Amino acid sequence: MIERIWSGKSWCYILLLPFSWLYGVIATLRRIAYQKGWFPSWKSPVPVVVVGNLTAGGNGKTPVVIWLVEQLIAQGFKPGVVSRGYGGKSDHYPLLLSDKITPAMAGDEPVLIYHRTGAPVAVAPVRRDAVKALLDKHSLDVIITDDGLQHYALQRDYEIVVIDGQRRFGNGWWLPAGPMRERAGRLDSVDAIIVNGGISQDNEIGMTLEGEIAINLKTGEKKPVNQLNKAVAMAGIGHPPRFFNSLSDKGIQLIATKAFSDHSDYSAQELQQLTPHNEPLIMTEKDAVKCHHFAQDNWWYLPVSATLNSQTVLKQVTNLIYSSKKTCI
Repeated sequence: MIERIWSGKSWCYILLLPFSWLYGVIATLRRIAYQKGWFPSWKSPVPVVVVGNLTAGGNGKTPVVIWLVEQLIAQGFKPGVVSRGYGGKSDHYPLLLSDKITPAMAGDEPVLIYHRTGAPVAVAPVRRDAVKALLDKHSLDVIITDDGLQHYALQRDYEIVVIDGQRRFGNGWWLPAGPMRERAGRLDSVDAIIVNGGISQDNEIGMTLEGEIAINLKTGEKKPVNQLNKAVAMAGIGHPPRFFNSLSDKGIQLIATKAFSDHSDYSAQELQQLTPHNEPLIMTEKDAVKCHHFAQDNWWYLPVSATLNSQTVLKQVTNLIYSSKKTCI
C-alpha cells in the first residue's frame, strides 16, 4: 500500500499531507539551524564523503560506498567507513567492526561493507563518535559515510546522492505522504548525483549493478547464476522487486518470490519453508550476511558491484584527499 501511495498511484497521500508538512518544516528548520551555527557540528581532521539519498528505501547507496572504497584502496589510499548501523543493537558505541561482530550487533550493511572491502568500519548513532573511533585506531586519508546526508551534526566535504532511476522521487512529498526526506531542490547543493538504473539526465551519473556469479552460503561454491535455472528468490532490502527483476532478466525462472521488510532478521525455519522441495533459494548479499550461521545446502546469494559511466566522482574525491594532505603539510 505504501508503495502505491508514494508512487502517486493512490490519492490516500492527501490524508497524510498534514504530517508531511510538519515533517518538512522540522527538517527545513533543522538544516537551517546547522547552516547558521545555531546547532553545533563537528569537523573531521580528514575529508568526509557522504553517500546518501533524498528518499526512504533502498536506492543502491551501499554498493556505491563499496565501489568508492575499493577504488580508493586500489589507488593506494586508506579510507574508513562510518554508519549509523540501522537494525543493529550493541551494548556500547562506537562499535569498531571485526570478524566477531555480527549483523545483529552492527546492522547488515556495515557488516557487508566490512567483509567486502576489508576497510575499517565503525558504527555509532552519532557519526562523529564513529569517525573519532576510527581515527584513534587507524591512520586514514578519508572517511566515507554510508547514509547520513541528513546527519548535519557531522560536517562533510563532498556529498553524493544516489537516486533509484526507476522510482526516482515518487509523488515528491515529504514523509509520510511521500518518500522524500528532503525535497528534490536539495540536489542543487550536492557534489554528485548517481542514478541507479533507468535513464540518467545531463547532470547525473548513470550506474548499473552487475553480478553474474552466485555463491553457495554453506559451501562457498561459485557458479554462474543462470545455471540455477529454477529458483525461489527472497530479499529484505529497500526495493525487493529490483532484485527479482534482475534475476528474471538473467534467465532464471522464479518459482516464487518473497519480499521481506528492509533489514529483516531471519530464522532458519522461516527460510526453509520457502523451499519445501529443496529448490535453490537465492538472496542478496545483504541478506546473506545474516544467514551464514544457519545456511542450508540449497541457499545461494548474488554479490553485485556498482559500475559507473563516469570517473568524475573518483577524480573529485581523490583531488579532495590530495588537497587535504597539502593543507596539512
